[in-house]
Amino acid sequence: MKPFLMAALAASVSFASLSLAGAAFAQDTTAGDTKAKVDNLEKLGSFKQTGVAEPAPIPQTGRRADAINRTLQKIKVPDGFKIELYAVVPDARAMAVGPNAGVVFVGTRKSKVYTVTDRDKDRVADEVKVYAPGVDFKIPNGVCFSRDGVLTIVEQNRVLAFPAAEFFYEGTDGPAVVVVKQGELIPPAEESYNHTARICRIGPDGKLYVSLGQPYNVPPKDKADLYAKTGIGGIIRMDADGKNREVYATGIRNSVGMDFANDKTLWFTDNQVDGMGDDQPPGELNQITKPGQNFGFPWYGGGGVRTVEYKDDKVPADVVPPKAELPPHAADLGMIVYKGKSFPEKYRGGIFTAEHGSWNRTTPIGARVMFVPVNKDGTAGKPEPFAEGWLTEGGEYLGRPVDVATLPDGSLLVSDDTAGAIYRISYEK
Repeated sequence: MKPFLMAALAASVSFASLSLAGAAFAQDTTAGDTKAKVDNLEKLGSFKQTGVAEPAPIPQTGRRADAINRTLQKIKVPDGFKIELYAVVPDARAMAVGPNAGVVFVGTRKSKVYTVTDRDKDRVADEVKVYAPGVDFKIPNGVCFSRDGVLTIVEQNRVLAFPAAEFFYEGTDGPAVVVVKQGELIPPAEESYNHTARICRIGPDGKLYVSLGQPYNVPPKDKADLYAKTGIGGIIRMDADGKNREVYATGIRNSVGMDFANDKTLWFTDNQVDGMGDDQPPGELNQITKPGQNFGFPWYGGGGVRTVEYKDDKVPADVVPPKAELPPHAADLGMIVYKGKSFPEKYRGGIFTAEHGSWNRTTPIGARVMFVPVNKDGTAGKPEPFAEGWLTEGGEYLGRPVDVATLPDGSLLVSDDTAGAIYRISYEK
């Protein structure tokens, strides 16, 4: 465990004495509940109790669970696989599975983070409850774990770390560290309701990687220098304590899914430009093989399709093309490189993506889990449906997959923010 986080677990050391705390808690201190929750973050950083009451757990049975189970009867998966309801989780988005006990932490685009616990290991959640209820979260979509059990939560414009989250989640209080202060992840003037759901991963190098979607469909040219400098419309990385921040990749419109492969390269999905027709441009699955690569946006709206706004501009010579083109406007969000061992050989080392589904296409597509094979030479094969049926023939969404993750047994979790659920897909020989 990193030294600054080890210190967080020693009761004799206060986070207020660390360079990450103290002034790091300077943020909106308006009167009322918001100020109280700001003070609560300071208390957590100093190992003090907040006195916040624990919210009631989320019911796992009843009409909602029954309705979800009825929908799951319509979902098609390959032979040998089955899909079941794992947990009822309101607004479920990005997921992070704890490395020690397998507790699942779930981000949302609202103001809550949830924990999902399977105590008896029957592969169905026993308890779903709000995590860190005393913290005032704002769009805490991004959640990711380090190998030594530190949970990072990336909000719209702040990054927090929670050491030993799998241990402290049982109560309402636990140590918290401000990694990036409020208002310093992106310039406050660039905050937007659009493309603001961040995601994160801890890399093999121990650094924190964060994707920063840009707020426009296609950004104006006068934003180019600011975005290149801050990493908006790209992926940034920094040390676990927030230091040594750098722009890792550029030319990305809005990535809401990334994962490291066994060869330490970083794969990510990218959503294409809207308003260019039903069948163009394609979505993208990309691979970062070295720092500083450019993936072509905004010159390209997706794949090799030029944007109207930049069609007369010269494309940088070093643009990296996608490894695979994904169905246009299907909104591929979360993704993982499958490293489990319980699925057949075909799927090992391949990529699962969660298609949220189109929002402005004449004929909707998506709302499914896709699989993209990755060959031994590093090339990607043709994307194929893996789990589908949440989109009816009449164009109604019965659910909208957002993210994918694996449990320690190798089974696949799928989050759904529309149904408010997490599903588990398992394989039996």
